[in-house]
Amino acid sequence: MNPHSPFVLDTREVGRRAGGKRDYRRELSAPEHFGLDMIGVPLGAPLVLNVRLESVTEGVLATGTVTGEVVGECGRCLNGFTDSLDVEFVELFAYPASTTEETTDSDEIPRLEGDHIDLEPVVRDAVVLSLPLTPLCAPDCAGLCPECGERLDDLPDDHSHQQLDPRWAALAERFGTDPASTDSQE
Repeated sequence: MNPHSPFVLDTREVGRRAGGKRDYRRELSAPEHFGLDMIGVPLGAPLVLNVRLESVTEGVLATGTVTGEVVGECGRCLNGFTDSLDVEFVELFAYPASTTEETTDSDEIPRLEGDHIDLEPVVRDAVVLSLPLTPLCAPDCAGLCPECGERLDDLPDDHSHQQLDPRWAALAERFGTDPASTDSQE
């Protein structure tokens, strides 16, 4: 843990007696890997972290929000877009030698390291879990035309492609007529 990281908070001002609390507000830059392949918070993008640390019997409870912007690529039309981010999180950081520390694995509940807590993994998990696996530029995005690859939302309503049944294609090629436009003879 880097004690100079903006995600690391000193808990000495909160104290160890249950009921002590302190509010923090930090404006910081997003570190790497704050997202998924198609959507995430860009490296260095501004984030605002509001957190309340409360001393409880078993440790320090961190409750807060992180706000900022995410940049993504639409899963239907492949256009880039930005969206706002507003995620809440709650995490208990166990005191050394507490019952919680003794009864849980180290990867289940984070621990205080000295008098410091590192919120980066908690905030990263909250942000990543809040992101959609298939991000959309708009809820009603129509996607791409399967024939021409153009964005359907940018095309006129009557956009279509004449598709020739592959079974008739050889006849149309040989005789130079469009089998779809000829009337069937009885």
